[in-house]
Amino acid sequence: MNAVPPRPSLVAHSADFLRETLQRGEWTEHLPSERTLCTRMRISRPTLRAVLSQLEREGVISPVTNKRRLILSAAKATAGRARSRTIALLTPVPAQLMPPFVLFWLDALRELLADADYLLEVHVSSSCFTNKPAGSLKKLMQRVSPAAWVLFRSTAAMQRWFSEQTLPAVIAGTGAEGIALPSVDIDYRATCRHATSLLLQKGHRRIALLLPDSTHGGDAESELGYREALASKSIAPLIVRHRESASDLVRCLDEALRSSAKPTAFLVARSMHALTVVSHLLRQGHRLPRDLAVVSRDDDAFLDHLVPKVTRYAADPARFARRLAKLVLALAQTGRASPKPVRLMPNLVRGETV
Repeated sequence: MNAVPPRPSLVAHSADFLRETLQRGEWTEHLPSERTLCTRMRISRPTLRAVLSQLEREGVISPVTNKRRLILSAAKATAGRARSRTIALLTPVPAQLMPPFVLFWLDALRELLADADYLLEVHVSSSCFTNKPAGSLKKLMQRVSPAAWVLFRSTAAMQRWFSEQTLPAVIAGTGAEGIALPSVDIDYRATCRHATSLLLQKGHRRIALLLPDSTHGGDAESELGYREALASKSIAPLIVRHRESASDLVRCLDEALRSSAKPTAFLVARSMHALTVVSHLLRQGHRLPRDLAVVSRDDDAFLDHLVPKVTRYAADPARFARRLAKLVLALAQTGRASPKPVRLMPNLVRGETV
């Protein structure tokens, strides 16, 4: 059995946090009271005293004099801090709820970081993915101080907070408009533009785009590419939004097929939703692609076992992990990484549903 690298202790994390606070100049002459520090850092008094003893040995702060500790050298705070060998991935969902493609690139990323002597830690926190994540993110930063962050399924509010705090972070996905953080994602805009053009070439004029009702940047990019392809033929878009459950997706499908502008083709975001669409259409007696065509924007291994074979776009998770690791390691080692978005074009896998 391989040894597991030890996790940094609470004392080490807290010492890093206090050093960074001193370096930012939040306190300039003396430290606040132990009670204030314990409340601010959310640690016990024995833990705090261990932290203070460590900084005292490093010459950052003085011993207690008249119930106060003087700040001797904020500059030594940076010098005394050991460079972290941890990369933290922040996600709203645990691994068991991640799609296979994500699990594949996550494992590959872990190995690439390990080769560079970095440990990948996964932190699951749904409270950090709300419209107002500042409070939860601040609490998390008090506990965790990695060399760099990887943000998975991040919201615009979260990305903006990391950017404003100038924390080293890479978005595994698409950045929101105006956010200058480095990012890696599939080129969903080009993918959906190509998929819609493919369906247009097959003679379809009523093409529905099925999207989750979410704010993920990749879905917004998908809609842009879809609209661009239709605009070239002066065709009105038909966007069907659903709440991601199979039952709601089925309801939306049935409503679309009962409408006067009944679609003849579906472009589906998310591979698991493509599975629901194909199975429901077949259950309803529709013949694919004679009656209806289906294209999946995404790919996963389970689609190889679906009959008829689904036309879809497949990206390489190992390639995704390599590009992500390159940016993460640049941030961890130099503090800098290009903010230019990295977009990877997947390959068309021709199937039997178009």
